[in-house]
Amino acid sequence: MQIFRIDNNKLIELNEKAFKLEKEIQTIFENNLNEIMNLQLVKSEFVIKNKRIDTLAFDNQNKAFIIIEYKRDKNVSVVDQGFTYLSLMLENKADFIVEYNENMKVSLKREDVDWSQSRVVFVSTAFTDNQIQATNFKDIGIELYEVKQFDNNLISINQIKKNASAESIKPIAQKNKEYKEVLDEIIVYTEQDHLVNVSDKTNELYTKLKNALMNLCDFEVIPKKKYIAFKKETNIVDIQLQVNALKIFLNAHYGEIDDPKQLARDVSNVGHYGNGDYQIQIDNDNDLEYIMSLVKQLV
Repeated sequence: MQIFRIDNNKLIELNEKAFKLEKEIQTIFENNLNEIMNLQLVKSEFVIKNKRIDTLAFDNQNKAFIIIEYKRDKNVSVVDQGFTYLSLMLENKADFIVEYNENMKVSLKREDVDWSQSRVVFVSTAFTDNQIQATNFKDIGIELYEVKQFDNNLISINQIKKNASAESIKPIAQKNKEYKEVLDEIIVYTEQDHLVNVSDKTNELYTKLKNALMNLCDFEVIPKKKYIAFKKETNIVDIQLQVNALKIFLNAHYGEIDDPKQLARDVSNVGHYGNGDYQIQIDNDNDLEYIMSLVKQLV
């Protein structure tokens, strides 16, 4: 990736600067976990069963633990190591709960955690093609982030996305006991998982809403267990698909959006799956343009 600064309408390329130590990358991420990944730091250098986890984090949106490892060695199999860490977590759930409670000073129970959403994140200045291809499966709970630093104290952080046509790792995992045991519990959801039990009318309505959202902003579409998130820096819109309707959640505190039609319901004191205090339920596209005017206020 080339990074430039503008000087009198001329582009001046900034030189990449190598990190002297892996710890530098770790410090940057741990000090800015919320800004980078929308995660909460639980523990740095968490040791369990004679294994050291660089960073233990918690995803409050998905109620799941996230393990982050920082890599300089380009020859390590991130898949093997990723499954080892996921297996370690799933076999020692109580230890992770205790660590969270001791560090965060709260009482988190095992049932409060969605273990199916656990994942491992590898952070490196570069990954090999083999490492990238080895994790290019739609249902693998392993993510890759590349980080680089440049002159003028600039940092670039890039999540390596899986291909839209990525296949399932499950046929391969059937031959590996450790992989299979992890995949039996870890679930990476797809849009199709949410669409499989809805009516044709709802499917068509979701497609219209999705197209309108993507025309408005280049959202990242992230299927979760209970909803599909449309994310910018954080989730902006969450959509829960029902058989004959869509529930739309706008991620803002109630009162922050100008809603003259009062189409959105205040769910700030009501249990719900999506993020934010605004909920709109629709079973047709009559108010689609108006809903987009509400979303515009958040992007």
